[in-house]
Amino acid sequence: MKSSHNLKKGCALTMAALMMTGTMMAGCTSAPAGSTAGETTQPSQNAAPTFSESGKATVAVQSVTLPEATWQNELTFPNWAGYIDDTLALNGMYTFTTYHGQGKLYITPAEGVTGFSLFVNNQPIDTSTMAAGQTWEVDISEYTLDGANTIQLSNIQPGSMDEAVKVNIPYPVVLEGTPEEVGIDSTVLDTIDSIVESDVEHGFTSAQMAIVKDGRLVYQNAWGTVNAYNPDGTSKTDSPAVTNDTLYDLASNTKMYSVNYALQYLVSQGQIDLDSRIADLLGQEFVDDTIAISFADSDPVELEVVKQWKSELTIRDVLRHQAGFPADPQYHNDAFDQTIQKTAPGVENVLYSGSDGSSETRQNTLKSIFKTPLMYKPGTKTVYSDVDYMLLGFVIEKVTGKDLQTFLSETFWQPMGLAHVTYNPLLSGFKPEDCAATELNGNTRDGAVSFTGVRTDTLQGQVHDEKAYYAMGGVSGHAGMFANATDLAKLASVMLSGGYGEHRFFDRNVMDTFTAPKKEDAANWGLGWWREAEKKRAWYFGTQSSNDTIGHQGWTGTLTLIDPDENLVVVYLTNKINSPVTDPAANPNKFDGNWYTSATLGFVGQMLYQGIDERAGESGAAMSALLADMVNSKFRLIAEAEGTLSADHPLVRSGYALAEVLFDRAEKSGSDADWQYAKDALNLLDSSRDAQELAALQEVLQKAGKS
Repeated sequence: MKSSHNLKKGCALTMAALMMTGTMMAGCTSAPAGSTAGETTQPSQNAAPTFSESGKATVAVQSVTLPEATWQNELTFPNWAGYIDDTLALNGMYTFTTYHGQGKLYITPAEGVTGFSLFVNNQPIDTSTMAAGQTWEVDISEYTLDGANTIQLSNIQPGSMDEAVKVNIPYPVVLEGTPEEVGIDSTVLDTIDSIVESDVEHGFTSAQMAIVKDGRLVYQNAWGTVNAYNPDGTSKTDSPAVTNDTLYDLASNTKMYSVNYALQYLVSQGQIDLDSRIADLLGQEFVDDTIAISFADSDPVELEVVKQWKSELTIRDVLRHQAGFPADPQYHNDAFDQTIQKTAPGVENVLYSGSDGSSETRQNTLKSIFKTPLMYKPGTKTVYSDVDYMLLGFVIEKVTGKDLQTFLSETFWQPMGLAHVTYNPLLSGFKPEDCAATELNGNTRDGAVSFTGVRTDTLQGQVHDEKAYYAMGGVSGHAGMFANATDLAKLASVMLSGGYGEHRFFDRNVMDTFTAPKKEDAANWGLGWWREAEKKRAWYFGTQSSNDTIGHQGWTGTLTLIDPDENLVVVYLTNKINSPVTDPAANPNKFDGNWYTSATLGFVGQMLYQGIDERAGESGAAMSALLADMVNSKFRLIAEAEGTLSADHPLVRSGYALAEVLFDRAEKSGSDADWQYAKDALNLLDSSRDAQELAALQEVLQKAGKS
């Protein structure tokens, strides 16, 4: 685990301010000779707050030029709402979001203001240095809380002024921290680490994880190698190790950080309306070009009826995955039967747009979407379709006049300083070894799939998703983004506050609209976002996450979890499909990597919550018992699997990996209960198939004197 603690606390008073207050704070220095009031002096680390003779906190204050920014809040007191409210109490108070150990206010008293009182979370702040007609940057990090914080500005003199004191409040950012600082038991993180590490030792590919809680990046880790196997399925021994900077193919996590983020921003800016019709945005061709296809799994519908449905489609319909489009029409596959929605050699794909990834093919794909008929009446079903987000990506490009990558980079990635988020890494300054590889033999599923132009080499630095690569040139709203876990966790943290630093991205009401249940009977969906919704997504988010937890997963093995109740973001990335297809004839989409505990994604959240806050005190015994349950369940899955599994089968190897974690835990703790769990696990193994593993574990017992 690599993490550090970097709380910047203390003070930096200009000489002029010191002379006005007559107070020198512990650890502070006066402004150096020749400096001006607008220059910053270096604050001391972890300085304790001091108080003026009046008992008010003396915090770091300096005169500055108000930065150009889009603020979390921009208020003018008294009566920030623009009128005198008859409740009276709210006129001088406002609540904003930040986290402990960080936070600034920019205070600008108007000319003529002779005094005012300032409180942060009821703590009185010394305002005696804040002369009228200047902007004062006030460090309030000593008094901020995790989540909602309240500023109170009262007793403005003279009391007759309507616009007396202006307050600008930036958004929180992600600082570095430690698990203990935010109430996470590191032993739980160590257990997650042991599971992934053991899986890697037994054949799993690689993983990367970052955790942000309460505005702190408290955990980063990486396991495995960037390319674990040769194309023939043998282990690759010369691949470099994954680092915290390695990029992963996000697959469908792209949907949230491209289309959803873009639309949330555009709606917040008033540049687009969720109830705008797609035909009005992209042109009548979206309706008129529709062709008739007799889908085998749908009731026949007249073409004119389908066109009418398409003419009424809105952005909101498409975000709900209720637009009516087929799930995967494979515009890139020239041998695909649209009537049965399956690959069919010799059958012409009437919606084929090309497979060379060129800009011309990308435009042809938009035309193919225009041609695509709906399979059902919009709003009557939920069918998760990549077409929905491909279409919305084109909508965003039309509205902004920019390609998707440029818009996202200029709007989010660059302002936030994110250097490890991109489309098309190999065209954006990254090398193949900077990226975790995916499929070993292109998109062939180890020879089970073929179409014109199909890639056959190991994919590394190119998007795996077929539609994104062949039909969209690597840049699409449904797939194509690459990122490391750390930058993605920072990007995800915006969903907790709406902005980052001096950059406002989303209005709170817009965020609420996108993350609210789309319907009462489908509360596990927001507008695109996946929701926990009374454990409807427990397989991904765990059973202890809050009901309003949101996120998404990706087919390559990626997960985002955002829990607003805990101010928590977890990004867990794997490349589980960088492994042989277990049985191409039986299921070409089931890779060896899919069988491991590390591939389930949701085990991370399920275990992590055991170590948060008040739960952490009992996590040791509970975690041991949970591990024993996991081993038991794993070997039940092995016993219930179809056919006879060999010791080399990845499901069996993943069972060995878990059992070894249990034994390792017993060795470290020395607990009699833990050793009993370990002994009980031996009874789950098959004496013939698992003879070698049994012998190794029994040797551990003997060395520990527990046999």
